[in-house]
Amino acid sequence: MQGLYFDELSVGQSAEVTHVVGAADIEAFAAVSGDVNPVHMDEAYARTTTFGGRIAHGMLAAAYISAVLGNRLPGPGAIYLSQSLRFRRPVKIGDPVTARVTVKALDDAKGHATFETVCLVNGKTVVEGEALIMVPRRDAPRKS
Repeated sequence: MQGLYFDELSVGQSAEVTHVVGAADIEAFAAVSGDVNPVHMDEAYARTTTFGGRIAHGMLAAAYISAVLGNRLPGPGAIYLSQSLRFRRPVKIGDPVTARVTVKALDDAKGHATFETVCLVNGKTVVEGEALIMVPRRDAPRKS
């Protein structure tokens, strides 16, 4: 399975996915990451915080960006080189998170694409940043 090649990308091209965050998502992310901060795991504790209840890990929302880049645009074969992130608002259980990536710049000499990345909940930015991705070229030799 191969995603888009570098020559198939253009500035302004975008893709997105939406995922409704459930308690099971937060619990699975905590199990995998080891981050069991009670603001994520303990409703009684989380109610005493400024958030008024449990919130998702910021990196869980950011992982949805990875899903768009790895599965849709540019898709399979793309390699993450870097990602900057700013966490703007909390994501709560039941929130529909839309992760969107948009091609911002293309470096033909290196075969790199810069993407604007954003996660939205009900039209409001919860995570924003920029990703640098190495995108396969059509004529690149395949490793055996």
